[in-house]
Amino acid sequence: MTRKPTRATLAAMVALARAARELAHAPYSGFKVGAALKTHQGEIVTGCNIENASFGLTLCAERVAVFKAVSEGLSGFDAIAVVADSKRLTAPCGPCRQILWEFCGDILVHMSNTKGRKRAMRLRELLPLPFDGRSL
Repeated sequence: MTRKPTRATLAAMVALARAARELAHAPYSGFKVGAALKTHQGEIVTGCNIENASFGLTLCAERVAVFKAVSEGLSGFDAIAVVADSKRLTAPCGPCRQILWEFCGDILVHMSNTKGRKRAMRLRELLPLPFDGRSL
């Protein structure tokens, strides 16, 4: 079981995700998303969505953060904060949920919008029947 970050840590993660959101490359949809992924050791890695004209090649902020962290040799994650400018909170999409499960396990997913609305859920609530190595 992963540890739950403090309120101060979550607030810092949301601020970093909000800043990462500003770096998003979303010329087609205009829908910018930022993410901040925290390791057990307290390191935070950010990501933003990066669109492509061939939409299937677009990467979401959550996957960018995970892949950046893994490419830097980091592992063991506690939580991810996701920020988008939407009335309804933006949960990770299906492929992001799968990647998060595979690389992060049952982490806390803290969703926030730019107006301050927020909600936190365990990944197992967002992905109740995950596909992983136990399924092979």
